Amino acid sequence: MAIFEINDVSFQYPNDEQLVLQNIQLYVEQGEFIVLVGQSGCGKSTLLRQLKRELAPHGQRNGSIKYNGIPLEELDPKIATSDIGFVLQNPENQVVTDKVWHELSFGLESLGMDTPTIRRRVAEMASFFGMHTWFRQKTVELSGGQKQKLNLASIMVMQPKVLLLDEPTSQLDPIAAMEFIATLHRLNEELGITIILIEHRLEEVLPVADRVIVMEQGQIIYDGSPRLALASLPQNHTMIQALPTAMRVFHAFNQTGEAPLTIKEGQKWLAAQHIEKVKLIEEPLGTNRPILMEAKNISFRYERDSEDILRSFQLQVYEGEILTILGGNGTGKSTALKVLAGLEKPYRGDVHIKGKKLQKYSNAELYRNVIAVLPQDPRTLFVEKKVKDELSKMVHGKKEVDVQLKELIALLEIGHLLERHPYDLSGGEQQKVALAKVLLLEPQLLLLDEPTKGIDAFAKQSLANLLKSLQRKGLTVVIVTHDIEFSAMYSERCALFFDGNIVSCDNPRAFYSGNRFYTTAAHRMSRHVLDQAITCEDVVASCREM
Repeated sequence: MAIFEINDVSFQYPNDEQLVLQNIQLYVEQGEFIVLVGQSGCGKSTLLRQLKRELAPHGQRNGSIKYNGIPLEELDPKIATSDIGFVLQNPENQVVTDKVWHELSFGLESLGMDTPTIRRRVAEMASFFGMHTWFRQKTVELSGGQKQKLNLASIMVMQPKVLLLDEPTSQLDPIAAMEFIATLHRLNEELGITIILIEHRLEEVLPVADRVIVMEQGQIIYDGSPRLALASLPQNHTMIQALPTAMRVFHAFNQTGEAPLTIKEGQKWLAAQHIEKVKLIEEPLGTNRPILMEAKNISFRYERDSEDILRSFQLQVYEGEILTILGGNGTGKSTALKVLAGLEKPYRGDVHIKGKKLQKYSNAELYRNVIAVLPQDPRTLFVEKKVKDELSKMVHGKKEVDVQLKELIALLEIGHLLERHPYDLSGGEQQKVALAKVLLLEPQLLLLDEPTKGIDAFAKQSLANLLKSLQRKGLTVVIVTHDIEFSAMYSERCALFFDGNIVSCDNPRAFYSGNRFYTTAAHRMSRHVLDQAITCEDVVASCREM
């Protein structure tokens, strides 16, 4: 018997004419590892939340969902809580206590477990996850990767039969994300936990999945083996852009048969092709352009007695460039962005914009025409009950801005969201609406904190096209990101942030081809035959069929 039976399920949000889910039929067997993919707004998160009744969104649902043959709404509350675990996208939103060990025991205490059982389970789970070195640490001191691992452990301590995860790696750096996926694979293989995972990073996920389910406009368009997904999707389907690098290169050469799925398989396939090394040209850095922003010897800490987060931090941003800043969770990238934006004040050093100290600008001048900031959590920008009100509030009746607003709505493809509440949107849709809102400020400098978090490959390309078009009009963009592929494709300079400062900065080709782990999948797949290929397009351009 299937652990989940989803029969003819449709769902509609309040005041929304469109169905978000349409006649979903899905059966999930015990012990399966399922990856749920699709464009932002296709209904993935809405479907996943239907399986955890405490998190099911408000709206009209038709059809039935059964867990082990029992309708979900009739399930015993203790079984519903302990058997079905849910890991959210943002690690911050799930941590509820002050200490790591408190967080691990919180769920068991809520279920009324006795003290010996709680201690035994907590000790076992802390050991399994390797948390003994930070077991008594404060939760606010943890990195993003540690918090997400803690969220997972806090659910696993209740011994669930099912894990539902909504983009759990979206805010993790590439190394932490790989470790998290490897942990999920262990839980699935060693404990037989059923896993249903929404993820846009498919490079590491698809090789460990049993099934991939592709959704489009509230419907399932493919349900089957990850290896057969490429052959089953239409030739130019947008989801092909999201597939692992080896599959995309295979597809670019119009190959038939079973596609390589992993980096290792891609290396073998590439080695069997006829490769002609070509000179890959890198655009010049453009450091002869005027400096728009400069950070000089910035030191910053949140509390007087705490350690410095920024240590003599220095950065020059040139007019009209797109600069990406990368680094591990907890290294201080987001803090640096806040200091550059004037949202946090350093105790040493200065930030200059066009040669003028940041503190010399009035807030009205600085945040209306000079700087705009998209924070990591876009919901902090939302104050209205409808998307259209969020955006129209920024226009103030100006005709030229009204035209710009219509163009942005069309470009970001958010017209169908205008009547929705911002909090009812998916993570990717929220990112798009928040970006439209800050762009209406018409800034000279745009600071983005993880703008590709929660959006699909097609939406990333749309975002990149938008940023490039704005760049041509003179906009300068600084992006803090964990998205290596996006950085390699679209930035002019890449900077590595470590130990409170920028330790390396170069053009994408020089930057990524010099790294072993902190590099793109295309480079890892091709570096044994190609010198400086860092994107799928590079690999394809370097291959010539005899």
